[in-house]
Amino acid sequence: MNNLDDLKAIWHSAQTDSLPTSDGMISMIKEFRSQKLRKKWMVIIASCFLFGLMITVLCTVSFTVMTTYIGGGMIALSCILLAIINFRSLKRFNQLDECSNLEFLSFVEQTRQNQIYYYKNTQVVLLLFSSVGLLLYLYEASVRNAVASIVIYALCVMYLLIMWLYIRPRYFRKNAEKLNETISRLKNISKQLQHDEK
Repeated sequence: MNNLDDLKAIWHSAQTDSLPTSDGMISMIKEFRSQKLRKKWMVIIASCFLFGLMITVLCTVSFTVMTTYIGGGMIALSCILLAIINFRSLKRFNQLDECSNLEFLSFVEQTRQNQIYYYKNTQVVLLLFSSVGLLLYLYEASVRNAVASIVIYALCVMYLLIMWLYIRPRYFRKNAEKLNETISRLKNISKQLQHDEK
């Protein structure tokens, strides 16, 4: 009987105040999933809209310089590639349903790895395509006047530098901090559960 009393004492003395309830974990998973799905769908819709707009402009307006068509095509290509990449990653988030803490932790860690890969590789290629496309697309408008050319390209280069050097790293850091916070919270929960089991 001593073992049973010891087990009861351990069971009642376990610190579970910092642990979320099972409903809390399920709501955290659902919130994470719906937030990511909403963002991905917004990116898909916006990039498809911009793709359609660029193709419409290229087909309806007659441009005299070929660089305009090449630049517009590069912008349209980067838009459709962005939509395809986000559409492919929707499958992963749609499959995330009710799961254990460890499964959710591994899912979030895989999300972080995907985010790093996207930031270092995919986003660079897409931004490069759209940046070169924008510079080529604006060439025809800037050829007509030297002052307009300087102003257009100065504004365009400033915009691209802000996107590349400020907004892109800031957005990555912000998302990485959120994912790291979620991962550390899940690891603390897992450690607490493992500690309570011993």
